[in-house]
Amino acid sequence: MAAMSPQHERWCGGPPWQQGGPPRWQPWVTRQAGGRLPWVSTLLVIAFVQVGSRFAAEGQLDRSGLDVFARLLLFTGAALLLLRHRYPVLVAFGTSAGAMIYLGAGYPYGPVFVPVAIGCFSAIVAGHRRAAWTAVGMLWAGHVLLSHWLYRWLPPADDDAAPWGQELVVAAWVVAIVAASELVRVRREQWARERVERQAAEKRRADEERLRIARELHDVLAHSISVINVQAGVGLALLDTDPEQARTALTTIKSASKEALGEVRQVLDTLRTPGEAPRSPAPGLDRLPELVEQASGAGLTVEIETEGVRAALPPGTDLAAFRIVQEALTNVVRHSGSRTARVRLAYAPGRLDLRIDDEGPATGGHAGGSGNGLVGMRERAAALGGTIEAGPRPDGGFRVEATLPFRASPISPISPKENS
Repeated sequence: MAAMSPQHERWCGGPPWQQGGPPRWQPWVTRQAGGRLPWVSTLLVIAFVQVGSRFAAEGQLDRSGLDVFARLLLFTGAALLLLRHRYPVLVAFGTSAGAMIYLGAGYPYGPVFVPVAIGCFSAIVAGHRRAAWTAVGMLWAGHVLLSHWLYRWLPPADDDAAPWGQELVVAAWVVAIVAASELVRVRREQWARERVERQAAEKRRADEERLRIARELHDVLAHSISVINVQAGVGLALLDTDPEQARTALTTIKSASKEALGEVRQVLDTLRTPGEAPRSPAPGLDRLPELVEQASGAGLTVEIETEGVRAALPPGTDLAAFRIVQEALTNVVRHSGSRTARVRLAYAPGRLDLRIDDEGPATGGHAGGSGNGLVGMRERAAALGGTIEAGPRPDGGFRVEATLPFRASPISPISPKENS
């Protein structure tokens, strides 16, 4: 369906499918946005009307013969269809008026109604329902007047009133044209709505994907850069007094930056090759020892406690659990004066409980943080149907608690309490 111009939308209150009913007012001549003129179809209609009218006239000897004026009326009515996409209302009324003049002159019935049908069809499909209905209604009313009253003063001479059955045929023809046009209009509006809904769904999926990538990049970079920042400070402080310790800090920086680059590259690969499997598996709880080692390099001692029967986690749950622990430890490094953190993993049937504690106190420093870490953790938990709570502990320090539901079968029993 042709798109409406801004001026047209301003007059009509927007597209028909967004109004809940027909427009209150339509201009009689409204230019529609269109491309090239329909030359080929218009020329075919002109030829059909001219040739068909000649054959129709042979069986209607009581009507006036086709002369130059009749041919001109037939040509004009059909030629107006050239503008049906740009000026549908004008074409609807123009073809109806041409057909009325043609019939009033006493010329034979026939394909003269074809341009009227096409013109009204185009107007209805373009959204000008009232104008199209008015045009065909005027044509039918004019035909009734011509056939039952004005025939006495119009050619051909000695003409009689037309039977009322003929009017029923004309009325049925009009209803069929309008019904077909309305059906096409409804279908086009439905297609337009579906297209808008598909575009909205695609935009929503794209926004969700951008949010997922932003969350992944935040989790990767926030943790790694925090470790690098701490180690860079240690290296600068000990560069002159303890070169060996400074070397260790630089080694930790190199390792953390290499891992961060690898994970960032993995996230960005999903943008370059959508739909393909990642080159390396997403991180999960099996990489907790690496996380503990990185935290140790930043001067943080991490104790891990596991309870319950270990279960195979779905990839999404495994990744979310890892990122929540990673973000919580990053916050300890950046915002807490504690040098010890405790991570508790509790496996229950269909559920994984996480708890990350530090002793505090809070340092009050933000180290460039934007507060998005806790929001990202909540979004990860909510996406899996879980919950997360984070806040100060009554006895000091900070606690993050998360509950992540999942479906998996047990893979290996673990002692009720395992520390590392």
